[in-house]
Amino acid sequence: MSMLGRLLNNRRAGDTHTAWNRPNLHGPELLTVSSRHIDDGGAIPLQHCAKNIGGDDLSPHLAWSSLPTGTTQLLLVVEDIDVPMTKPAVHCLALVEPAIAHLEAGALAARRPGNGVRVLRSTIGRGYHGPAPIKGHGPHHYVFQLFALSSPLDGTGASSPDRVRPRTLLSGIDSPVLARGRLTGAFER
Repeated sequence: MSMLGRLLNNRRAGDTHTAWNRPNLHGPELLTVSSRHIDDGGAIPLQHCAKNIGGDDLSPHLAWSSLPTGTTQLLLVVEDIDVPMTKPAVHCLALVEPAIAHLEAGALAARRPGNGVRVLRSTIGRGYHGPAPIKGHGPHHYVFQLFALSSPLDGTGASSPDRVRPRTLLSGIDSPVLARGRLTGAFER
């Protein structure tokens, strides 16, 4: 595996196609996103990484600053911007009720999400999927992005947020984003 990582070392999705850089997700205000487990730009502890590399696949604690008036729903997007693909891999996508001020560790679990949390489809599956980068590929950066939405995401049938693919959901958001914030953690094997 480390040989594959070295061969793909110069192939990275980059920040360009993250949710953060989508024009429809820009907002006039910034939120401060923090964690008891991850310092912005710091290493992600192994317990928050995937089980296949020895982690617990436990989503980290996340907290954010006060939300702007009119926030009806929060959208949380976790992306690996160093995956050797053309676009970042979405490791988690979730909707959070605006009354929630923080998420405890494990709140993004697919089977038992925290109160006020609705986990959606990601690139990998439903719920939080911790880092598991290719061995030898170098550091991977995981961007935890939070968007304060002015209208809730809804829909039925095939257009339900629970059913659509992550990129389709992100590009289809047309209600104004009131604020956004991000926190970046890194992991390397």
